[in-house]
Amino acid sequence: MVIMISLKPRGLTVLVLLTLPVAAMPSDLNVTPTLRLRSSYSDNMNLAAPEQARSQFTSEISPGVQVISSSPRLQLALSYTLQKIAYTRQPDRTAQQLDASSHAEVLPDWLFLDARSGISQRNVSAFGPQLIDPTQQTGNSSTVHSTAISPYLHHYFRGLATATLRYDYQRVGSGGLLDVRSNAASLLLTGDNGGKGWNWDLSLRRTEMDDAALPPVTMSNASLTLSYPFNSSLSSFVTAGYEKQDYHSVSAQPQGQFGSLGGVWTPSPRTRLAASLGHRYFGKTWSLDASYRLRSMFWTLSYNEDITTNHGEFLSIPPTGLSDFLYELWATRIPDPQLRIKTIQLFLAISQAMGKDGNVNFFSHRYYLQKQARLSGVYSTPRTALALHLASTGRTAQTSSAIDSVLTGPDQLTLTDRTRQDSVQLGWNWRTSARGNLTVGASHSRARSLSTGRSDRNTALTLTLTRQLSSRISASADLRHVRHTSSAGGNYRENGAGIALNMTF
Repeated sequence: MVIMISLKPRGLTVLVLLTLPVAAMPSDLNVTPTLRLRSSYSDNMNLAAPEQARSQFTSEISPGVQVISSSPRLQLALSYTLQKIAYTRQPDRTAQQLDASSHAEVLPDWLFLDARSGISQRNVSAFGPQLIDPTQQTGNSSTVHSTAISPYLHHYFRGLATATLRYDYQRVGSGGLLDVRSNAASLLLTGDNGGKGWNWDLSLRRTEMDDAALPPVTMSNASLTLSYPFNSSLSSFVTAGYEKQDYHSVSAQPQGQFGSLGGVWTPSPRTRLAASLGHRYFGKTWSLDASYRLRSMFWTLSYNEDITTNHGEFLSIPPTGLSDFLYELWATRIPDPQLRIKTIQLFLAISQAMGKDGNVNFFSHRYYLQKQARLSGVYSTPRTALALHLASTGRTAQTSSAIDSVLTGPDQLTLTDRTRQDSVQLGWNWRTSARGNLTVGASHSRARSLSTGRSDRNTALTLTLTRQLSSRISASADLRHVRHTSSAGGNYRENGAGIALNMTF
């Protein structure tokens, strides 16, 4: 069944989705209350120009809870924090952080349920001050609430096919800036050829989008994929289909036939390369997905092109290859699974100080053609780890800019017609002792409006020292230096420092 917990601080409703089998609570369900105490200082809390910069001290108390289960019928990971932040020169405020995901097997081999929910502070625009610390406040940030629920039927029909019938409900909201809901139904059939010769996949999907600022949009597509394995390491595939979307495009009519041709090469369990070339209504398209793994090193490279929306990017599932690699690699280095997860999350968060890609999923009600490339790698030794992440994201608007006047202002409607964001992020972790870690992060990003010529650059340097004081108490100290420059003005610098005590009960 689905349990919904409703929390209403200051009139906001938060849905925390926990999917639990009806039969019984899993025996390995681990519920851990947490408490974080932090004091920090910033010489430019509101990320203002030098003549308007004001220094402030903050005090933070953040109770929370972590819930983890990895039973055969339930995989659940939930982390919730309620932050109470007190400032020396401005009113106190309350914020929330939530990251929850779960997968449940309700009826064995038939009925399953996936659910995700999140609350986080996000930058509204890729241009202007960029929020990187939860205590900061700018006019370019907002709280985003996201929810996704997906029950589905999945069954293997011997000698015929594996069938998956799925329903998806998604919602993303951020006060009066965003309120988008979608309902989708899909059917996927994968043929059963006994592992010999040609095989097939048939996909049908229909999605209804309801954006509070736009007329409803319906998107539907159908495709058939034929694949052929030449041997155990090389296979090819061809896809053909038809898609139709009824949003009001400013360029090509968003419908028509599509097709692609590609292949998958897996010369060893540690190396994989998949690529495809095709055509859709907006032109030629291609994709790439490659990974290479050694005992102490892991690399991934990807490229894709697709029509996307702001709310769809908020609900997209980020790649897990780097975190999964480190979790396995650090099994002997950090035996405690929960401490290992926390260390990996902190390391990747610091190395990606400007966001998961260094690029901003800016708020918009428009549809975009997005072209995105990523290169990520981790190299680890028994005591150190080095992470590198490069990303490039280009977006070309497919719908009118008028609908975004509330977000960008009427004088900047063409700012996001065509954008390009590039970023590089670097993180280094050193295990100073059995209980201590030092993590250094550096990131640089550039956001360009190709339609107006505006260019903004952001640079961040961070240093964090953590120490496990006991099995349930850890301490940390952090330093940061941030710079922002823009061809439109509004340059600023910010330096910050903080100390924190983290407790579990």
